[in-house]
Amino acid sequence: MYKLNKLSQIMMAMGTSAVLLTGCGGSNDDANAQQTTDNTTEQSTTAETSANQNDMNANSEMATDDAAMNANAGMDDSANDMPSDIDKSLIESGDDISPVTRGISQKLDGNSKTETALSKLLPEIEYNTDNLSERATKANEATWTEGAKIDQNLGTKIQALLNWNHHGVGAVDGRWGKNTIKAMKAFQEANNLPVTDSMNTDTWQALTQDSALMQQPVLVDYQLTDDDINVKTTKIPSGAEEKAKLEAMYYESVIEALGEKFHIDTDYLKALNPDSNFAAGDSIVVYNPGNPNTTPVSRVVADKAAQTLYAYDSNDKMVASYPTTVGSTSTPSPTGTHDVKVKIHKPNYTYTSDEGKKSILPPGPNNPVGIVWIGLSKPSYGIHGSPDPERISRQASAGCVRLTNWDALALLGTIEDGATVEFR
Repeated sequence: MYKLNKLSQIMMAMGTSAVLLTGCGGSNDDANAQQTTDNTTEQSTTAETSANQNDMNANSEMATDDAAMNANAGMDDSANDMPSDIDKSLIESGDDISPVTRGISQKLDGNSKTETALSKLLPEIEYNTDNLSERATKANEATWTEGAKIDQNLGTKIQALLNWNHHGVGAVDGRWGKNTIKAMKAFQEANNLPVTDSMNTDTWQALTQDSALMQQPVLVDYQLTDDDINVKTTKIPSGAEEKAKLEAMYYESVIEALGEKFHIDTDYLKALNPDSNFAAGDSIVVYNPGNPNTTPVSRVVADKAAQTLYAYDSNDKMVASYPTTVGSTSTPSPTGTHDVKVKIHKPNYTYTSDEGKKSILPPGPNNPVGIVWIGLSKPSYGIHGSPDPERISRQASAGCVRLTNWDALALLGTIEDGATVEFR
């Protein structure tokens, strides 16, 4: 369970939008972008942004994911009854209880502007725990002890606890790896604990001290809907000119769409459901994403060495961290401090070839900048999503700050206009 924070800020424009982006850190393109919105969007903004054609190059060989950009929208709002095993004293005491404990993940009941924005960006996920598999039960009941081997069950539990404390591990895979260790270190720093390379008693106690949080199930059952299975998919071609002809840069398979929806490694998703055909009506085991940070973010720090983006509130308290890819040797990120100038959901992308020919790539999760663009005051640089979330921190970027699409959405809903972006 989560205690939901009260908020006061929101991003400048929400809804389905597209922006023409050129050059993320490249020198061939000027930053000139006109944002367009659909009929449901009340505001339209002209954005001076850019993405980098090298981001497109870095991703051109990927066999990428495809789902309609609104594939995860419209989840059922039912299942509001509270399970009997929830500590009702938490409610009676006036604490905000995460809707996750009521069978719906990513359901934000608050009416602040930021919670409203996040509710539009993130799908509600209705789940149950009535007939969990033995494997799911083991992960849910896993606990760390001194000297314990971190197998995949315990690894999944640790990753969930870090995520639920808003220190992201990337795609959940149950492995004690690079991104999980980075998230643990950020959690330790945020909680004034000694920063270590391995789990220890103090860190485990801090992760598990919230009894309400500990009642959340890590792996849950989810019934696939028609919308999950009938999501639009496409084959992503390798060349920019062919990509520009696509209706949208959807996912390439239902499995990839589900992996992104549940923030889980696709191989792990398949391993948890070895007998599933992933058909509408099937009940599958998935990771429970929990709720994102809802505290407004006024400053972020992109740490190039740690490959982590740290988010701070107006009191300079760390409220979240995300694994990221920050630049590369050939296309380094900028230095110094900059400001957030524009925030776009579902951007287009303009790729310029070496011969100067431009190709406009349509929006979608497999767009080179994913489904989010947060443009900075330094032309051609920004924070954005990724068409390959499982490789975050494991691939190069073209100077920008690359996040998983779900982390980019969570940041989009909370980062303030004019927020400070520091590179170090």
